[in-house]
Amino acid sequence: MRREYRHGHLSREDLSDSPFEQFNLWMQQAVAEEVQDPTAMCIATVGKDGMPSQRTVLLKQIDEDGLVFFTNMESRKAQEISNNSRVSLHFSWLKMDRQVSIEGNAKKLGVTSVFKYFVTRPRESQLAAWSSPQSRIIETRSALQSEFHRMQQKFDQGEIPLPDFWGGFRVKPIQWEFWQGGEFRLHDRFQYKLAEKGLWSINRLAP
Repeated sequence: MRREYRHGHLSREDLSDSPFEQFNLWMQQAVAEEVQDPTAMCIATVGKDGMPSQRTVLLKQIDEDGLVFFTNMESRKAQEISNNSRVSLHFSWLKMDRQVSIEGNAKKLGVTSVFKYFVTRPRESQLAAWSSPQSRIIETRSALQSEFHRMQQKFDQGEIPLPDFWGGFRVKPIQWEFWQGGEFRLHDRFQYKLAEKGLWSINRLAP
């Protein structure tokens, strides 16, 4: 299916010198435009065999130190990150003809940061974290549901503890790309690349 991209244009004068500031601006605009799941991001990792894999997670925090997401630390993504910390993130806001790609290194979060977030999750989400052996083979959905009900009974009183296998990562960017779709496929692409002393070089890329 083909369509023209006419939502807008992007020039160097439009851009902040900081990719974090630019990203936050675009995120605010995506929320204002009621883009569905604006904080959803695809994360690509690479296994020991060199095979890449992708999945969508939710961005939970962003600051100058990086972008944060949480996951089961026994999952495929977490295991692959433990062997190769280089990852790629991708935000797709097609309603606005925009994409943001990020390359960087993922670092495991400390337990204090993980706990602070875990206790803010809905109770059912906390139980789901305990119930799912993420990325492992299971026989049936009913087996998963049975485990969820078992966790409900186990933790029917008081607070739900943080699973020792649950954690998160902070991705420290070394490169960003902001993409604005353009008419006739003449898209606007700008790359931020980490230079010396924490400064960013900014260059326009051909579409």
